[in-house]
Amino acid sequence: MAKKAARAPKRSATPARRAARPSTPARKAAPRKATAPLRKSAARATTTAKAAKYVYSWGAGKADGNGTMKPLLGGKGANLAEMGRIGLPVPAGFTISTEVCTYYYDNKRTYPAALQAQIAAGIGKIEKIMGVTFGDATRFPLLVAVRSGARDSMPGMMDTILNLGLNDETVIALERATQNPRFAWDCYRRFIQMYGDVVLGVQKRAGEDHEPFETVLETYKDETYGNGHLEDNKLTADDLKTIIDRFKALVKERTGKAFPSDPWQQLEGAVSAVFGSWMNDRAIVYRRKYNIPAEWGTAVNVQAMVFGNTGDESGSGVAFTRDPATGEKVFYGEFLLNAQGEDVVAGVRTPEAVAELAKQMPKAYKELDRIRKVLETHFKDMQDFEFTIQDGTVYMLQTRNGKRTGVAAVRIATEMVKEGLIDWKTAVMRVPADQLDQVLAPIFDRVAVKKANVIARGLPAGPGAASGEIYFNADRAVEAAAKDKKVLLVRVETSPEDLRGMIAAEGILTARGGVSSHAALVARQMGKVCVCGAAALHVDYNKRTLTVDGTVYNEGDWLSIDGTAGEVYAGRIETGASEVIQGLVENDAEAKKGRTFKNFVQLMKWCAEGTRMTVRTNADTPEQVRNALAFGAVGIGLTRTEHMFFEGDRIDAMREMILAESLEARQEALAKLLPYQREDFFGIFKELKGYPATIRFLDPPLHEFLPNSGDQQKDLAKKLGIPVEKIQQRVHDLHEFNPMLGFRGCRLGIRYPEITAMQARAVFEAAADANKKGYKAKPEIMIPLVGFKKELDLQVEVVHEVARKVQAERKTTINYSVGTMIEVPRGALTADEIAQTAEFFSFGTNDLTQTTLGMSRDDSGSFLPPYEELEIVKKNPFATIDQTGVGALMRIAVEKGRQTRKDIKLGICGEHGGEPDSVKFCDAIGLDYVSCSPFRVPVARLAAAQAALAAKKK
Repeated sequence: MAKKAARAPKRSATPARRAARPSTPARKAAPRKATAPLRKSAARATTTAKAAKYVYSWGAGKADGNGTMKPLLGGKGANLAEMGRIGLPVPAGFTISTEVCTYYYDNKRTYPAALQAQIAAGIGKIEKIMGVTFGDATRFPLLVAVRSGARDSMPGMMDTILNLGLNDETVIALERATQNPRFAWDCYRRFIQMYGDVVLGVQKRAGEDHEPFETVLETYKDETYGNGHLEDNKLTADDLKTIIDRFKALVKERTGKAFPSDPWQQLEGAVSAVFGSWMNDRAIVYRRKYNIPAEWGTAVNVQAMVFGNTGDESGSGVAFTRDPATGEKVFYGEFLLNAQGEDVVAGVRTPEAVAELAKQMPKAYKELDRIRKVLETHFKDMQDFEFTIQDGTVYMLQTRNGKRTGVAAVRIATEMVKEGLIDWKTAVMRVPADQLDQVLAPIFDRVAVKKANVIARGLPAGPGAASGEIYFNADRAVEAAAKDKKVLLVRVETSPEDLRGMIAAEGILTARGGVSSHAALVARQMGKVCVCGAAALHVDYNKRTLTVDGTVYNEGDWLSIDGTAGEVYAGRIETGASEVIQGLVENDAEAKKGRTFKNFVQLMKWCAEGTRMTVRTNADTPEQVRNALAFGAVGIGLTRTEHMFFEGDRIDAMREMILAESLEARQEALAKLLPYQREDFFGIFKELKGYPATIRFLDPPLHEFLPNSGDQQKDLAKKLGIPVEKIQQRVHDLHEFNPMLGFRGCRLGIRYPEITAMQARAVFEAAADANKKGYKAKPEIMIPLVGFKKELDLQVEVVHEVARKVQAERKTTINYSVGTMIEVPRGALTADEIAQTAEFFSFGTNDLTQTTLGMSRDDSGSFLPPYEELEIVKKNPFATIDQTGVGALMRIAVEKGRQTRKDIKLGICGEHGGEPDSVKFCDAIGLDYVSCSPFRVPVARLAAAQAALAAKKK
């Protein structure tokens, strides 16, 4: 980027401008000292042909952008412009649009030709509004903050630089103008540390446990005061000057170059670093977790600095218009006196609750409370905002829709409807569907927790209960979690580099930091249990120990944390059902009185009003059916009959059938299985209370039912009275090189139609018994793995024949249908033929994904992670439907199926049926229902309602 000619802005004595400019006891009208080399001037730029607009300014009540422009300006830039438009006190600044980020990566990290002049013009506008000059070495200089601003908030993932514009000359001007040496040199120290880390790459090397600048700082404190943990605000101006010299020496040692003194060069480096941070490791990991496309890019915001570190009449804070953990309507947040904003979120000092500000700075608190109400009324959502108080005056630095827990999301949405801020449709759209899991998450067992020992207390930052083995390092936490261990990540304070460990952990525990620290913000968004600022904890990273009141806990020991109460317990505590499950599933009267329960029930009622698709459950037992119906399921989308063969003595009858060498012997074994299956189906029909049940006939290959170990084979031979060699031979005969594509599904029924006949008889006899008792059974028999119409025809013929016999024997009529799973590509491509026979399709997307992509769900772990990192696949296709590939086959099957049979019923029963994005895709292609596991039913119901409401809005 080119740079701008030095020029002094026009001065203004308007009250608005006086209020906006920094407090400067001595403001001399001396000419600004020019910086070399000369920059292109904004005036010159305006004489050239009109270029695309890349820079959007705001300030003095005016703005080029507004809150609707998040795709172009990012969330931060759009909301800063919007706050300026509605009259809130926002320091002047400008946004470099996300289009520049896209250009930057598409063009080998270069910039559009017009950008340099537009940045120069943007700095000129800030100078004019704030009444100070960038790079001024003779009076109060303009200093700026350079921050990222993605379309979707990514807290802590990308880079920020504060106090940019300071050098050995401007720091003296700042000291002289403010008559506050400590403030000036503290700003300079912070700037060198941030810039050195973010822009110059002075970062931790292999084998180093601490950041190099922190090591220099702590070493100085220890040498000078004998206390490496002395708080930074206790350092004097002379201390800071010495530290700055050491910081510069560190930069020279690590980079081979002196720290840059030219403010324009500093700005150029900072902008490039922020754009560059869009592709840093932690940002990529975060985007992958939250499905944020890389092509969105980030904006860069350049804003005039205001200062919370000028003394005890100044401070910085982060606040929320409601409690982001519980959703309670209270002014919630925290602040630090004599501090800049990064101190609050970094967790290096434990801040005070914002309520304390009412005592220490009542005027500032009153203004913040007014702003809080304006923000909620205007944005109509809970806001997370950052503020700085400079010498008693409040400035707004950012606002965004606040990250919240699932419990808080449901409460805020339902209560905002009652308050008249939003309607019920907006409330449904407002709750992230995948956050409902948090509402259903376990809590500590009431009896067990009373017996547990509280060893420390901190701030409740992420509600819920978690027990796990403690790990003090993100990498080791990831390794432990990969071995199926329950992990608690314990840190003094977390940083963005800990993101992978936070994702792997059950819960997060920190010794420092408040409810707006990095740990708290990220934990709330992830739905992780979190306790922050537990000051009694003493973490020794080198020894890998945690000490509390003299008791030492080693890495790998168990601790438990309650993120609702902020309590830390020794050992492992058993968990119990959430309030919602206690109320709905267990019918607990006390739980039904709870606010969370009532809010959840209200949200589900709205979902029922707004949805088009219904939600069924995948269930194999009456208990699973009962649970799912309590959550609002309206039938079964998948009963896996093979699961019924593994209980008790049934497996022996199943094995006897597999080992049979004649039709008669097989039928004899199947006769033993018939009453078991009939009993199971009856129990399911009874619990369904008239809702339909899709029952999949035997699907897995037969070898899965036979024992593999020698001892188990001997036991079976003895039980059945046959030679063990016969079992060994049968196991050998059934061995398949690729069982997923082998002798299974409808192929079993075609080869052994007696298996299909037995299962059909069990279903129809159970249905007849259920009907007789008034339960109105509606079986839907599903034939698996069909790729040819003839396969289905043969199986349906068997089913209908058995139905005729049972209905004649029982003198009854059974309301049943027969359909198929679409789980192989040929089935989808020939759906028009198959629909001539099938009365319904249910997409088995687990196998359809495997057969379409040629990827094994069980064996893809070795290459899928790098595929996601390289964005070969945007999301794990076994977690979210691959809409381009698998989804295309589903669309074909829907279209062709309805061409043949207009009223064909269409659903999905793969694991994707409970994943929000997949549910929304199913709505888009016109499925009638989705089916998922019982405890995913609320998630699917909310996603289905959101899909229907979004479609109506379009």
